[in-house]
Amino acid sequence: MNPVPDTLQGVFDRAFADLGQARDAFTPRLEPREVGVVTTVSTGIAMVAGLPGVGFEELVRFSGGGFGIAFNVDADEIGVVLLGEYSHLNTGAEVARTGRVMDVAVGDGLLGRVIDPLGQPLDGRGPVVASDRRPIERPAPAIMDRAPVVEPLQTGLKVVDALIPIGRGQRELILGDRQTGKTAIALDTILNQRGQDVVCVYCAIGQRAAAVAKAVAILREKGALEYTVFVVTEGNDPPGLAYIAPYAATSIAEQFMEAGRDVLIVYDDLTQHARAYRELSLLLRRPPGREAFPGDIFYIHSRLLERATHLHRDLGGGTLTALPIIETEAQNMSAYIPTNLISITDGQIYLSPALFDLGVLPAVDVGKSVSRVGGKAQRAAYRAVASNLKLAYAQFEELETFARFGARLDAETRRSIEHGRRIRACLKQPEFAPVTVPAQIAVLLALTAGHFDAVPLDRMTEAEQALREAAAKMPAEMSRRLQSTDDLSEADRNTVIELARRTLVPFQQELEPETAT
Repeated sequence: MNPVPDTLQGVFDRAFADLGQARDAFTPRLEPREVGVVTTVSTGIAMVAGLPGVGFEELVRFSGGGFGIAFNVDADEIGVVLLGEYSHLNTGAEVARTGRVMDVAVGDGLLGRVIDPLGQPLDGRGPVVASDRRPIERPAPAIMDRAPVVEPLQTGLKVVDALIPIGRGQRELILGDRQTGKTAIALDTILNQRGQDVVCVYCAIGQRAAAVAKAVAILREKGALEYTVFVVTEGNDPPGLAYIAPYAATSIAEQFMEAGRDVLIVYDDLTQHARAYRELSLLLRRPPGREAFPGDIFYIHSRLLERATHLHRDLGGGTLTALPIIETEAQNMSAYIPTNLISITDGQIYLSPALFDLGVLPAVDVGKSVSRVGGKAQRAAYRAVASNLKLAYAQFEELETFARFGARLDAETRRSIEHGRRIRACLKQPEFAPVTVPAQIAVLLALTAGHFDAVPLDRMTEAEQALREAAAKMPAEMSRRLQSTDDLSEADRNTVIELARRTLVPFQQELEPETAT
């Protein structure tokens, strides 16, 4: 007799016995589910019948895959904002409630990654490892949970750090026409945070894929991608993704802030965000207002930017600094969206197309730019020189305009104009070349002391570079004092001015024959 069939029979008998026990132990559970039906599909939205218990901004799931947010909750139908690809969605498809709001993955695993607002990776490096998930819409910290802005956030840009300083926890608007260098200022600021223990979040809203890829490549090349998170929606993405992108990016940043860290977030740009929200509102038949924007367009940005703050030390003392970017049309700062954001933020950096065309980069218009908070957080060494510098630059701009009429100018006026031209030349800076604090202070002190006035304009770049190299060789103890919050001592001031004088003498000598003539 062959023993193999008996062995197989025994295995089958035991398997059937286990299956019978599992069947007897199984108790079915019935759970009620609300299921609706898609009645209409349009560009970026869908109308749904059913779901009587759905809440505002609740996440819903479609039968063919994909999610949406319940945006219009009316008595007879629901307007749903679609998230992600919706070409597969048809009328009659089932829609189910999820019982939760839209959330996003957060945690250290996102550093160095490029993701969309849903947390899906866009960099081809595999799935995102997240330590937690947070709702994208969260209330801003209460007033008593906030602390004053007392510490500067250095951008590495001389014109910003000296004349329009930004503090950690501040919201500073960057605005200007197309192609004036708004994104470059934001990327320079991110690059300057290397070694400063500042986490950066860059939120690209409706940007061209090529522009985003270029920004990622620049940060990777400069070694800044390792402390940066990219949250990206491209120009061909549904408007729903563009709408939730800045809120998702802010929740990612808040995770680091509440852990006691300093965070910088860049919104590039909120013009596209406002247009996406206007598109969704018009498709959902919400009544339009000024420039066809809905009545709550101010609220969508105020509730976003109010989440940027400096937390009280009892809550960890973390900071979230926001740099929202906005695009103006024909230098119109008084348009609807720019004025809204100017009133929400703590100052603005305005980029002038006229300065850009003249080659003054970054093209910051100092007269129209202001920082309402950062001056209180500015380092004492900057405060010692910045006020005189800003006044001299403002006087120069007025005198330069007056001089164009061909009027005869006295010697003092000519000296003021020549001094102002040196200030403008020193405030020029190439892209992606941040300047250290000691080097900036050396250049600014040399300017206020007049040591650059005898340098020809065509040698200003060379002279400034020589001074920056000399400043880099200063003793470490002196560099530490210049970067501290202590007042600039008279001895340190004289030492830096003497260093500048010795460094610039070779460049000043070329003017002597011309002056004698």
